[in-house]
Amino acid sequence: MKTIIIAEAGVNHNGNYDMALQLIDAAKASGADYVKFQTAKPELVISTFAPKAEYQKETTGNGESQLEMCKAIHLPLTDYVKLKAYCDEKGIGFVSTPFDLVSIDVLEPLDMDFYKVPSGEITNLPYLRKIAAQHRKVIMSTGMSEIWEIREAIKVLEEGGLTKDDIIILHCNTEYPTPYCDVNLSAMKTMEKELGVKVGYSDHTRGIEVPIAAVAMGACVIEKHFTLDKTLPGPDHKASLEPQELKQMVESIRHIEQAIGNGEKHVTDSERPNMIVARKSIVANRAIKAGEVFTEENITVKRPGNGVNPMRWDEVLGMTAKRDFEYDELIEL
Repeated sequence: MKTIIIAEAGVNHNGNYDMALQLIDAAKASGADYVKFQTAKPELVISTFAPKAEYQKETTGNGESQLEMCKAIHLPLTDYVKLKAYCDEKGIGFVSTPFDLVSIDVLEPLDMDFYKVPSGEITNLPYLRKIAAQHRKVIMSTGMSEIWEIREAIKVLEEGGLTKDDIIILHCNTEYPTPYCDVNLSAMKTMEKELGVKVGYSDHTRGIEVPIAAVAMGACVIEKHFTLDKTLPGPDHKASLEPQELKQMVESIRHIEQAIGNGEKHVTDSERPNMIVARKSIVANRAIKAGEVFTEENITVKRPGNGVNPMRWDEVLGMTAKRDFEYDELIEL
């Protein structure tokens, strides 16, 4: 099954529309299936009293509030219609995560393939009800969540008319960057079993190893932040991939998809020619005359593998040579 790869541009455009277009171009060039933004009217999302996260303080300083920071890096709501049109023109899927009820109304006419629910909204009952009311598929991140909270959120979506087939849950840790010891990819299997939904992974670690491993463990969706330049100012650039890294991640995931295979163990067409070279046959251990009995002294096992299979060793012992054999010659029965 092909993994859905979401290139998370988020707010890494820093509120600059032209940079958002460049991010779309980079996502398309990487081979990702979707480029995802974040849509919000910041004053509807963040109170004036909300503090910054520690990682936001480290990347953007203490000189402004969380609200002021977000106002500076969000695009006007009217820009998302144009971004969707540009994605259509370039041939890449468009998604944007709404962070408030007004933003849901802005995005709904854009006919997205699914809504992406961020980790922070998993306990937002009015928000989840409105998402469900749009009757679209939902991909929901689960950072900072206990499994019972995820179960409750799924219940709200189901009560709103969605089925579990409409919902994909992304395992996630919302520290930027996520320490490897806190990734816990095995939780994907737990959620899949206990919640009865398909699972994927939203990654905030440095590098590309962990999302690749997640695909090997069965993730059907991968989401990863990317930026044009990690040194740009803003809260998320430092923990994001640059375009070449994103491209490498996508290519690696596509390789892993092929490598996973169907689970059946058999000789493949690619390796079949090597069986003669690498396997062994029963051969003469010295010159053998016609009529001699094959013994453990006059036969042995050597390459190539296009003669009598050594698994027939016991059967061959005690048989009579039908002709002369030279040293190292393949035995014929």
